[in-house]
Amino acid sequence: MAGRIEDYALVGDGRTAALIGRDGSVDWLCWPRFDSAACFAALLGTEDHGFWKLGPADPAAKTSRQYRTGSLVLETHHETGTGCVRVTDYMPANDGSHLVRIVDGLSGEVAMRMHLAVRFDYGLAVPWVSHNELGDLRAISGPHKVVLRTPVPLHGEGQTTAADFSVAAGESVAFTLSYGPSHEDDPPPVQPRKVLFETDRHWRDWSNRCARGTPWDAILQRSLLTLKALIYQPTGGIVAAPTTSLPEDLGGVRNWDYRFCWLRDSTFTLIAMMDGGYLDEARAWRDWLVRAVAGNPEQAHILYGIAGERMLPEIELDWLPGYENSKPVRIGNAAVEQFQLDVYGEIFDALYQARQRGLLGDADGWRVGQALLRHLEKVWSTPDEGIWEVRGGRRHFVHSKVMAWVAFDRAIRSYEEGEPFGAPVDRWRTIRDEIHAEVCEKGFDTELNSFVQSYGSKRLDASLLLIAHMGFLPQTDPRVVGTVEAIGRTLMRDGFVLRYDTEDQTTDGLPGDEGAFLPCSFWYADNLIGLGRCEEARALIEKLIGVCNDVGLVSEEYDVKAKRLVGNFPQAFSHVTLVNTILNYSRANGPARERGAGAEDGTGAGGTEYEGACLRADRTAEAETTPA
Repeated sequence: MAGRIEDYALVGDGRTAALIGRDGSVDWLCWPRFDSAACFAALLGTEDHGFWKLGPADPAAKTSRQYRTGSLVLETHHETGTGCVRVTDYMPANDGSHLVRIVDGLSGEVAMRMHLAVRFDYGLAVPWVSHNELGDLRAISGPHKVVLRTPVPLHGEGQTTAADFSVAAGESVAFTLSYGPSHEDDPPPVQPRKVLFETDRHWRDWSNRCARGTPWDAILQRSLLTLKALIYQPTGGIVAAPTTSLPEDLGGVRNWDYRFCWLRDSTFTLIAMMDGGYLDEARAWRDWLVRAVAGNPEQAHILYGIAGERMLPEIELDWLPGYENSKPVRIGNAAVEQFQLDVYGEIFDALYQARQRGLLGDADGWRVGQALLRHLEKVWSTPDEGIWEVRGGRRHFVHSKVMAWVAFDRAIRSYEEGEPFGAPVDRWRTIRDEIHAEVCEKGFDTELNSFVQSYGSKRLDASLLLIAHMGFLPQTDPRVVGTVEAIGRTLMRDGFVLRYDTEDQTTDGLPGDEGAFLPCSFWYADNLIGLGRCEEARALIEKLIGVCNDVGLVSEEYDVKAKRLVGNFPQAFSHVTLVNTILNYSRANGPARERGAGAEDGTGAGGTEYEGACLRADRTAEAETTPA
């Protein structure tokens, strides 16, 4: 049985990633890409669907784990009645072919057990297992092959492979699992210790450029490292999560495949990377974005494959029982066919923010943008499925209209600030003003003193927290303040903000409930910061950081009733909003500042020290309460 979601840690190599449980079991790994079929899928089923476990033969008296500082190298310590061992797990950086596990004896002598069950095609295909001429174990099924190399004697147990061995203090044993196409030669071996040193140095060199000077530097660095681990290095695309079908509602049907790139994450991700100190990654993401949306603007999608693929059909895998019996298990995502207006605003805001921070575009990018705007001129007034990709029918979602306004606003700003290409800017201004007036008239409810989810609705929606963040209205506008207060009263559960009221199934057309969508709580904190309510904001940030697991990872949602992480894990958007909110808190103006502040304000440089209004207010309060 799979562990709790928070029991897993992640190791990655810039092409794929593995989830490793606290008990030492690799329960999820897709090879050779994030979106490839899994060869270990016990996370969504049982051990019959593939796993690789390494740990003490008898249950450890105490187990602890941590990443090496500034690194994606994972170390797990097991203490038993006879001694202590350390298991080090990593995937060689930018490699895409190896998962390495090293056991070091620290004290005494510990009996260990390795147990391996490779199951290709999401747990469906049992491979043919043999040994090559060097004695390495080879498992083959169709186009797939993995090779296990270790000095420890192996033996078969049914349709699995096992090893029983002991490690004394000062001794070391390594296991390397390597992937390659079955029709090619076996993947070349690696030197586990040498590559461990190189991989650890690679991550530490990268993380040393992280922004600093916040109250939460350690979790900031860990979140940026996690985002780096979710980048598909060859293209720069960032997967929303490395998993599929981890449920938003335990035992329910809200199970989706997140191993793709969502356009709506683009602005938040780009800002997190640039303000966190990582211009190269931001540039690669910006370039991926432009390539992905290039083409007929009427065929723009809300999400793409990690290389920009457009065909992502949704399929249900009926042989997998699902995480804690949450069915169906899905691969692919039918949301790719949805119409969502907000992505146009995300595209233009991302490109604008990139330009403000020194990443200049080119003529082709500007022409692609103008083609998208010509299409948006025709469709902005039509209903859509909205930011939450609801399956309950199209509506005039207020957030969608706001983001359509953002698209025209950012295009106008780009032109006014020197974009050297012609544009029908007067027409764009007219449309921008029309959208703004319509949203303020039809999207605001005077009885509720709040903007609402969609025109004519009485329901609230956490996406409305982005109205000030996107510059649609000032943070202190009474309508924005009323919206923040209404959401706090209506959608807050035990200090966490829901996306919307899921008890009303007319919103998304799905049965069951869901956890609190964590980015919404970070958006709420951003609004508190913008309103100068720094003490409340800090308390909420601390609460949100508190749901990260012991190695600093967090999923999409938090079940406030079960007190558990739910949803796909680790979730890029949760880590992105964590990064942005920490930096918003720690700099002078926070999210209510006019969108588009450039690098000259000190927010875009790698390694920036953040000494903002909230931090100064915190220190003033401390000084006032400290005896002389």
